[in-house]
Amino acid sequence: MQLIRLVLVLGLTLAPFIAEAQSAGKVARLGVLLFGTPATDPNLAAFVGGLRDLGYVEGRNLTLEYRSAEGRPERVRELALQIATQKPDVIVVLGGDMVPFVKDATSTIPVVMLTSQDPVEAGVVASFARPGGNLTGVAFVSSETAGKRLQLLKEAVPSLTRVAVLWDPSHRDPEYRDIATAARHLGIHIQSLEARRPEDFDGAFQSATRARVEALMVVSSRFMNLSRSRIVEFASKQKIPLVTGWGPWVRVGGFMSYGPDLDALVKRAASQVDKILKGTSPADLPVEQPNKFELVINLKTAKALGLTIPQALLQRADQVIQ
Repeated sequence: MQLIRLVLVLGLTLAPFIAEAQSAGKVARLGVLLFGTPATDPNLAAFVGGLRDLGYVEGRNLTLEYRSAEGRPERVRELALQIATQKPDVIVVLGGDMVPFVKDATSTIPVVMLTSQDPVEAGVVASFARPGGNLTGVAFVSSETAGKRLQLLKEAVPSLTRVAVLWDPSHRDPEYRDIATAARHLGIHIQSLEARRPEDFDGAFQSATRARVEALMVVSSRFMNLSRSRIVEFASKQKIPLVTGWGPWVRVGGFMSYGPDLDALVKRAASQVDKILKGTSPADLPVEQPNKFELVINLKTAKALGLTIPQALLQRADQVIQ
């Protein structure tokens, strides 16, 4: 009898340590769907870093299984099916254009998305607060930021009257519509430049040149981001200011950006993955939105364009690149 009591006491004493050891030994499997490649995706490093901050280290307790579309949208449906067939613990989708394909591929595997689209407008979740189903994530969009971007550009260049907007009509979000609305109030003519594929850029750029536009705004999307160097080069050659919603564009030669801190948002997506791995249902995790926006101005680019930025605008900037 005393031996039995001893075994029971030891079992109760050691149980937490055994459970902890089992938990520590479990490897989380994430399926990661990319529009580009691991080397070209602008948010992957911050996402992996966010996981590392939470204790997930690849090769120790984390496995990342990638599927890369390499910038070819026709591959996404097949890759979504492949990644769902592997049955990972969580599917991570870095790009809103790909989310509908993952939604079609699985209704049971938890999905965390990073999207610059409005996921409600795109029909992939029921609402931001209660996404329902197996999808949640982080949306980079926020109402009125696109219009605010045009307003800031007008402050920087008061004489502005003609602005080209480069966008992908197949990328469902309200940015182009919001820019057009703001333009009417500001007395600015908008030149629509549509591009769905890389071969569309030549025609779009020729249209902008013929129209003698005075600035170029880019509507954020994975496709546009993969073509960033080409777009920045065009704006530089035309000697027109380039404005986007993403700070990294300004750091490689763009003129101005106004938008969320992308790295902070990406790390919030990593936190959602952590919660799901620990048992929380994605249906109970609200789709997060940005609550902080940064104005970044490249003063070196402004000088190259011959622009003198009002001091009041420079003082409002969160970052000024000299």
